[in-house]
Amino acid sequence: MPSPAQWAGQVLFYAVAAGVTGLFASWPSWSRLPPGQAQITIAFAHGGARKEACRKLTPEEIASLPAHERRPSDCRRERVPLRFELVLDDRPLLARTLPPSGLSRDGPSQLYEKLAVPSGRHTVTVRLADSGRASGFDYESRFELELRPRQNLAIDFEPDRGGFFVR
Repeated sequence: MPSPAQWAGQVLFYAVAAGVTGLFASWPSWSRLPPGQAQITIAFAHGGARKEACRKLTPEEIASLPAHERRPSDCRRERVPLRFELVLDDRPLLARTLPPSGLSRDGPSQLYEKLAVPSGRHTVTVRLADSGRASGFDYESRFELELRPRQNLAIDFEPDRGGFFVR
C-alpha cells in the first residue's frame, strides 16, 4: 500500500502535468491569418467532358468483338482539362488549368487553394469551363459577400446544384 507521501507525490505530479498541458493549449496565441485578413478556400474535384465523343459501333464491329466485350459504342477515356478563374472585385485573383488525374487522364480534375484577402465587402466571381471550349465558361457564379476578419469562407462546386456555392 502506498504511503501518504507517495499519494501526495502522485497528486502533485498529475497537477503539474495538467497545468503544463493547459498552459500550452492556450499559450502562445496564434492565428493563421493576420488581423484584417479573411480567407477564401476553394476546393472541388470534377471530371471534365471526354476529349473525344463516343463512336457508335457498327453491327459488324460488335459481332467481331468477343462476347464478353460487346458494347454499342466505343468511348475513349481521356478527359479535357478544366479552366478555372476566381475574380475578386473585378481583379483576377486565381486562374488555373486543371489537368485530369489518373494514368489514363480519365479521373476528375482537382483544386484546393486557400487565399488570404482583405476583410470587408467584396464581389467574388467564380468561373469554370469543363467542356473543352476555347473561350467562355460553362459555369459562372457571382457572390456579394461581407468577410469578417479571420473568417474562412469555403466555396464548393456541384454541377447538380447549378455550379458554385458558398458554405
